[in-house]
Amino acid sequence: MCGISGWVSYQRDLRSERPTAEAMNATMACRGPDAQGLWLDTHAALGHRRLAIIDLPGGVQPMSEQTPDGDVVLVYSGEAYNYTELRDELRHRGHCFHTDSDTEVVLRGYLEWDADLPEHLNGMFAFAVWDGRTDRLLLVRDRMGIKPLYYFTTDDGVLFGSEPKAILANPLAPRTVDLDGLRELFSMAKTPGHAIWAGMREVEPGTVVTVQRAGLNARPYWQLSAVEHTDSQQDTIARVRELLDDIVRRQLVSDVPRCVLLSGGLDSSAITALAAQQLRGKETVRSFAVDFVGQSENFIPDGLRSTPDTPYVHDVVRHAGTEHEDIVLDPAGLADPDVRAAAVRARDLPLGLGDMDQSLLLLFRAIRKHSTVALSGESADEVFGGYAWFHDPAARDAGTFPWLAALERHHGRGGSSLLDPELRERLDLPGYLAQRYEEAMAQVPHLDSEKDPLERRMREVCHLHLTRFVRMLLDRKDRLSMATGLEVRVPFCDHRLVEYVFNTPWSMKTFDGREKSLLRAATEELLPRSVVERAKSPYPSTQDPAYVAELQTQVRDLLSSDDNPALGLLNRARMQEITTTPPGDITTAERNGLERALDLAVWADLEHPTLTS
Repeated sequence: MCGISGWVSYQRDLRSERPTAEAMNATMACRGPDAQGLWLDTHAALGHRRLAIIDLPGGVQPMSEQTPDGDVVLVYSGEAYNYTELRDELRHRGHCFHTDSDTEVVLRGYLEWDADLPEHLNGMFAFAVWDGRTDRLLLVRDRMGIKPLYYFTTDDGVLFGSEPKAILANPLAPRTVDLDGLRELFSMAKTPGHAIWAGMREVEPGTVVTVQRAGLNARPYWQLSAVEHTDSQQDTIARVRELLDDIVRRQLVSDVPRCVLLSGGLDSSAITALAAQQLRGKETVRSFAVDFVGQSENFIPDGLRSTPDTPYVHDVVRHAGTEHEDIVLDPAGLADPDVRAAAVRARDLPLGLGDMDQSLLLLFRAIRKHSTVALSGESADEVFGGYAWFHDPAARDAGTFPWLAALERHHGRGGSSLLDPELRERLDLPGYLAQRYEEAMAQVPHLDSEKDPLERRMREVCHLHLTRFVRMLLDRKDRLSMATGLEVRVPFCDHRLVEYVFNTPWSMKTFDGREKSLLRAATEELLPRSVVERAKSPYPSTQDPAYVAELQTQVRDLLSSDDNPALGLLNRARMQEITTTPPGDITTAERNGLERALDLAVWADLEHPTLTS
């Protein structure tokens, strides 16, 4: 796992731009603490920061192949889980290998298959190939968007990087956020390709972006399609288990210490149990969970979480026999301004998730002391239909993104109400969301034979989650983990599993009357009964009122400072009112508003954005 950056310019000699190329590459140091490399030629500069996972001495980048017509150079981030099979195939096609790294497999795969290479890869990846034979750059991203990749078109080429900060380190990229950027920031729509910063784009999942002298072209190489599902229920369960066994086996491959993230829910517990089964007799699986001081003893059920995680975590630990550690956090650590700044810096955005971001960052920091690779249960809810709003007709049929309808029902429209009233009117977030929802719905594939209204609607709901909602969570997990030099793998995002389950009828996904029926049936013999029967519970959030009180204190200080540009975005009177409310009386929406205000202030200090209307 690594960080990449680069610059292509057809009208200048980039060999004289080493300081700028180095500055771009330096921003990716957190993603690649083990090594760095820079390759410069007349019209291309490629940078790489390495987190060594496979073939520690052999996977040095940028990696190049010299040909009579020019160099072909690769900078690559990610893992190709089928690299051993591809290496064998390429050897049979006449290729010789000098390393055991998957990076060389990707490079030689490009030499063999050109722009069709990504269709041969199974994995999570984002990479760039500069082909000096034709002066062409390819930017490629994995099918589900697990690994990030951004680009910015210049007058004579393009800038690119794993994260926006790499691009913004180049003087050609202005630090401007316009109204559409703010709309995206405050809407939770996750519009494909949108990068918040004006002029910057995200390489969309499953897409190849080609840059040539004549201009830029984006071509999707993969997207979800509607296919008739003909397997029986039992055959479907067996196929899901078969896929999961193969996926976990592939994703356990590593030349560095590995572990699993365990929350005590069905998803992470299934991955933990599958990993323990795969490694039984070879090594003991290490597992880690996040917890908060006093959370289990003082837990109060709410609209999203009915039980604390820790008792279920410990049931899985005993059942699977893992070597486990709880990472227990206190309010002071969660509210530490330096931790918030690190989380906002990692994500490049003030998304206002507060303690859920900070606790995840602290969890990853603690894990990184022991392991470099972690397997996660992320994305099972999107794949198998696990969220409560999948099963709530009011949210499902609300005529907007279901997660937004559900959150509004539970917590009210607190987020936008905390914005400056004039700004809120200019943003028109309801109108923006309606437009984005209409665009998303137009992309849903259907079968002509799909006559049942519920089946048709649930295909739409699943597609919305797999092409919008899951990308927010994948981006969060990637950024916060890579900020600590930890590679997190997400088995449930294997495209074979996603394609198969997406086309399974909703009636089969819920055959036992519960959420994630197929996953539960496919793995239940590996799990303790308590976890099999447990209801879905999202990533935990601290309930300690001391944390809320600290948020109030920090926001009061912010409001009194009067020199942070983020204050112009906020309804200051409303924020002041929240800071004087007893901590125990603050609603979830109000607490989220405090988090968003602090994140905005940190972001403004870090990035110095120019906000335009």
